[in-house]
Amino acid sequence: MKIKTDEITTVIRQEIEQYSSQLEISEVGQVVEVGDGIARIYGLSKAMAGELLEFTTEHGFVQGQVMNLESDTVGAVIFGEARYVREGASVRATGNLLEVPVGSCLLGRVVDPLGAPIDGGPALNATESRKVDIVAPGIAFRQPVTEPLQFGIKAIDSMVPVGRGQRELVIGDRKTGKTAVCIDAIINQKKYWGTKDAVVCIYVAVGQKESTIAGVVDTLRKNGALEYTIIVSAGASTAAPLQYIAPYSGCAMAEHFMWAGKDPNYTGPKHALCVYDDLSKQAVAYRELSLLLRRPPGREAYPGDVFYLHSRLLERATKLSKELGGGSITALPIIETQEGDVSAYIPTNVISITDGQIYLQPELFSAGIRPAINVGISVSRVGGNAQIKAMKEVAGSLRLDLAAFRELEAFAQLGTELDPASQRQLDRGARMVELLKQGQYKPYDVIDQCISIFAGSKGILDDVPLTAVAKFETGLLEYFHGPAKALRDQLTEKRSFKGSEDAYMKAMREYKATFKA
Repeated sequence: MKIKTDEITTVIRQEIEQYSSQLEISEVGQVVEVGDGIARIYGLSKAMAGELLEFTTEHGFVQGQVMNLESDTVGAVIFGEARYVREGASVRATGNLLEVPVGSCLLGRVVDPLGAPIDGGPALNATESRKVDIVAPGIAFRQPVTEPLQFGIKAIDSMVPVGRGQRELVIGDRKTGKTAVCIDAIINQKKYWGTKDAVVCIYVAVGQKESTIAGVVDTLRKNGALEYTIIVSAGASTAAPLQYIAPYSGCAMAEHFMWAGKDPNYTGPKHALCVYDDLSKQAVAYRELSLLLRRPPGREAYPGDVFYLHSRLLERATKLSKELGGGSITALPIIETQEGDVSAYIPTNVISITDGQIYLQPELFSAGIRPAINVGISVSRVGGNAQIKAMKEVAGSLRLDLAAFRELEAFAQLGTELDPASQRQLDRGARMVELLKQGQYKPYDVIDQCISIFAGSKGILDDVPLTAVAKFETGLLEYFHGPAKALRDQLTEKRSFKGSEDAYMKAMREYKATFKA
């Protein structure tokens, strides 16, 4: 049988077109020095800063990341089991940047900074991942902060309000209730879960004791808050490189929800709250890495780029424009001060990056005023924009009342005789301080907060004994949930006291007539 030559060439051409050879070229180097979670590698001349590396060990692959680019070698940090990496081990440059798994499958889970579950639960079935370190969205992608993020804490929601997309620093000495304030904010989001205002919470623990992290997980579980929370754990025993990347990993997980709102068919949560507990320890971990990488130390032995460490993290908290879905990330960085020194290097850095601070004072904590918020130093640069109308109406006089009370209190301690008007102001201030006290993990609904503060600022509590203020408040709120429910419902709907102040005053006086201290 005779075969035509053009048929043969057609068959050969088809075979050649169908055959594809994929040749993978990767750069491989060698470890020349290793120790303390840091490796120096020779032979990776084309490596990029921040590039992901794979170390070959007898126990499989260990991940690392390029941090220093030097003339002959590159300095890299090792994520994971650094003790398995030996001198002479081969290292492959992947050409990728570090990514973590993201998505709803992480909700209710405790993960490490690389996104691997460490709570003993099933494996994650994440279909998406996001880069850990990205450039923050620019001004054109953002809109002003206008929606409140309710903490459920009277002193914060009235005088230091936080909005969705804001960065509010929580600062104070150790054991003053910084974490408790943030956990309250997470628990308070429970009432919004399942609605269009739902907030996903990410709690990043950096350098905390493992027992403390376990306590936080347990508290969230008991209060039904774990189902919408992701815990990123980099405890005190975790290697410094993992403590350094933990906040960025948590932020990447939050960004998945913020950007998901861009899809018009998406109906899930698009708001996130990130708690970084705490950034002082992240700065210490970064200082350790920098000194081991032979970067020159600067002020307080921190490297010169430690400001950039925190600014590139906190700038990622934003309220996206309506065109991009209007999602948001609210950041609550925690900073621990030494003996109340807010003028130290790291505290001043973070104060200058954030939109205000909640300052917790040890003296107030010891005096039994809890949460121990110093309303003089605490400030929110978003202010009334992050409050409902009713709260704005009652909270305006509250800060002034407290400021006047603090001044008069100083006079009264000197044994000075006070005129009746000053005495009345002192009495009201003392009752307002008592009114702002609140139990741990017992967040208040914003409408209840407005009713309480309205009663205090209008003088309803002026002749109630100091020791009975808490009891009076509890009874008053029960009264507004019962016999005076119609007024409370009206406030929930109108979000303002305007035009109905007399009705609220009348109802409060009716309750007061039945109150027994």
